[in-house]
Amino acid sequence: MHDAWRLTLSGNIACEIVEEISGRAEFSTCSSSNLSGLFFNWVTSLPSSISEIIGYNSLFYKIKVKNVSRLCHAKPIVTVNGRLPGPTIYAREGDRVLVNVTNHAQYNMSIHWHGLKQFRNGWADGQAYITQCPIKTGHSYTYDFNVTGQRGTLWWHAHILWLRATVYGAIVIMPKEGTLFPLPQPHRETKIILGEWWNSDVETLVNQANKLGLPPPTSDAHTINGKPGPLFPCSEKHTFSMEVEAGKTYLLRIINAALNDELFFTIAGHNMTVVEIDAVYTKPFTTRVILIAPGQTTNVLVKADQPPSRYFMAARPFMDAPVPVDNKTVTAILQYKGVPNTVLPSMPKLPAPNNTNVALSYNNRLKSLNTPQFPAKVPLKVNRHLFYTIGLGANPCSNCQNGTQLTASLNNITFVMPKIGLLQAHYFNIKGVFRTDFPDRPPVPFNYTGVPLTANLGTSLGTRLSKVTFNSTIELVLQDTNLLTVESHPFHLHGYNFFVVGSGVGNFDPSKDPAKFNLVDPPERNTVGVPTGGWTAIRFRADNPGVWFMHCHLELHTMWGLKMAFVVENGKSPEESIIPPPKDLPSC
Repeated sequence: MHDAWRLTLSGNIACEIVEEISGRAEFSTCSSSNLSGLFFNWVTSLPSSISEIIGYNSLFYKIKVKNVSRLCHAKPIVTVNGRLPGPTIYAREGDRVLVNVTNHAQYNMSIHWHGLKQFRNGWADGQAYITQCPIKTGHSYTYDFNVTGQRGTLWWHAHILWLRATVYGAIVIMPKEGTLFPLPQPHRETKIILGEWWNSDVETLVNQANKLGLPPPTSDAHTINGKPGPLFPCSEKHTFSMEVEAGKTYLLRIINAALNDELFFTIAGHNMTVVEIDAVYTKPFTTRVILIAPGQTTNVLVKADQPPSRYFMAARPFMDAPVPVDNKTVTAILQYKGVPNTVLPSMPKLPAPNNTNVALSYNNRLKSLNTPQFPAKVPLKVNRHLFYTIGLGANPCSNCQNGTQLTASLNNITFVMPKIGLLQAHYFNIKGVFRTDFPDRPPVPFNYTGVPLTANLGTSLGTRLSKVTFNSTIELVLQDTNLLTVESHPFHLHGYNFFVVGSGVGNFDPSKDPAKFNLVDPPERNTVGVPTGGWTAIRFRADNPGVWFMHCHLELHTMWGLKMAFVVENGKSPEESIIPPPKDLPSC
């Protein structure tokens, strides 16, 4: 197969997916008989090493170790099909997708399809010890799921240990046949996947840090499509470049696959028009810079309307708290057709890493499209109000460097991972695996965002879940705290989208803040940033039965226990109940 990979769809799409090894932009060419009326009907010249592969019904993901060199350092990394990033899944809304994952690496593995709702089908959600036992070395598992009621950009990644540092890729969902995009037709599109790179083995660094009770070192570079760009040593050849033609418009599908950093992203000299977030259309608006948190996706339109030249696309972290980050700048190149490579690219001006105003202003501009075709179905009546505090902490650890282990918690509970899948335990009514007494509010109210609190930092440990009635409406306020330090936290809820109805700095005021909620066209997402020293309110309808994980998408905080899960009960009919598990579900 060389550098093409098999498209796995059970729908009636026939596509060839081409990824050029030269490092230039990749495009897809889909048969006009199946995709007429859509802007995916392109023709591109193929490298001679790429063969045409059309119409397969299954994707095959081989988890294998491959030696890769970046920043003058070579090391073995875990990959899917030997690729960094891994292959893109192209599907159409309504398709059934099967991905057979065979694990040839030394680590246990699971793959999460981030943002896909997996209605009644948590078995395919791919979280180790939450919805499945991991895939052991030498074993396989087929993720079998339907793409229902969603279209746009999502992504997939490993959901065990820190393996998503190199095991990740994009998901592109095209609208139903005959349905057009509610946005101007771009000439072409490409993916911009933001990641992180460590020169040393990541799992070794994490294990060493855990023994000390401290965080591991920050990454050595960020990457765009697996490449750090020419500002880093030995990286001229590891630079992503996309060619554009003057006067034409391009769609960028931007994904933040970084483990621990929210990122500002910009293109020198060019505006971006935001048209989608987390596979939900937005009211378009133009901006010079976007902010994207780990787990989030953003689609933007870019018009090649500047003097033909070469322009850097650049990203670096946003961090407005005293927390160490990898603050170096990753770059890629937007190059006008006909401009020689000898022209030095223009560098954009990125916001300062601690520019809170830019971050808050950008997020406040995000609104759902909310048209008759794409309505914002915000729950107006709330059945249950939840208030969760986000905190860092420290628990005793006799073997650790300072006698304590850094930890994290929701409502002062540090989540303990079980030994078998929670969904399996719920479905088969296995006792003793988890409790359903996760509290709706913190045990003790306090001035959450006042002066830093450095005493009484111990947390309660437990595998405690919150039971939710099927089809009930939930409002959840996530409140940052100054336990050790305030910090921004991107929270991801599996199995659902939610509406971000409100956000603010300081302590949430239940008597005043709800009056300011946007219940008309709030942004709809699967991952939301809770502002530093602030709060975010979300609403959703619990119409998807199963066990659904919610966690901070900073890998460090997830590892420290900043996570919990909802047990959404079955409805009254089989169509409102969890489907039976597949026969090849991995065992623990």
